[in-house]
Amino acid sequence: MTRRCFLIVNPTSGSYSQRTVDQIMAGLRERGLAPELMPTGSAADPALFAARLCAQHSDPLVIVAGGDGTVNGVLNGLVPGRATLGVVPLGTANVLARELGISSVADALDRLARGTTRPISVGEIERDGEKRRFLLMAGAGMDGAVVRGVRLSEKRVIGKGAYLLSALRVLLSWDRSELRVTGGGRSLSCHGVIVCNAAKYGGNFVLAPEADLFSPGFQVLCIEGGRLAYLKLGLMLLSGRGAPPSCVTSFAATELELSGDKAVQLDGDYFCCTPLHIRTLPELVRLVV
Repeated sequence: MTRRCFLIVNPTSGSYSQRTVDQIMAGLRERGLAPELMPTGSAADPALFAARLCAQHSDPLVIVAGGDGTVNGVLNGLVPGRATLGVVPLGTANVLARELGISSVADALDRLARGTTRPISVGEIERDGEKRRFLLMAGAGMDGAVVRGVRLSEKRVIGKGAYLLSALRVLLSWDRSELRVTGGGRSLSCHGVIVCNAAKYGGNFVLAPEADLFSPGFQVLCIEGGRLAYLKLGLMLLSGRGAPPSCVTSFAATELELSGDKAVQLDGDYFCCTPLHIRTLPELVRLVV
């Protein structure tokens, strides 16, 4: 029996083209699926589409053709335990696809046809009563400031290079203030923190080898010091070394409190500023692997 599925497409994703979407739709049909196309028109649409599908169907197969930001939007509309999620990478970094080892659009379609799934755990941030989920990571400090400072006009032209330009601007107007991180039996002050729910970061860089999408909890990286600390962390990522430098304190946690006043990004999009609370949500949705 042909399984119905819903393809949520973000026309602003990094490698989007109508021709590619047509090929994805045809590829799904060739593999025995019956796709319904749902193009987004605003940043709010992915969550709204996901919520509507969960309300109308008992176990919808929701496929995201886009980047990590679109996946995050869909994630925030899903009803826990009510949907199956698949991804076809069309974004700028596609960290989730890299985390799963998806090598191409064709590979993603083959995985959707096989239908093998695993439950994943996600993170949830709460600030002033507002909640937002994240799948890959949450970053406060320089990490959040860089994402907040990315200019859409630059991203459209140079893709990932827009993050480098933003990082240079953040370095020039350096914020010396600190935040406090409490959780996992620890309480410490640092300049920035990256709460990792997945091992990879910013593309194919392994930042948190102990983090696992399929297990509840985070690997927390607290960065202490100034610009040099971030340079050391960047060199670690580029060299592929697994051990963090001495300026980074790493520990496991399932719940955290962040104080201070720092910009926060979730899955590569700016969300808010600290203070806030973070917790893990076990087995929120089944992911096609």
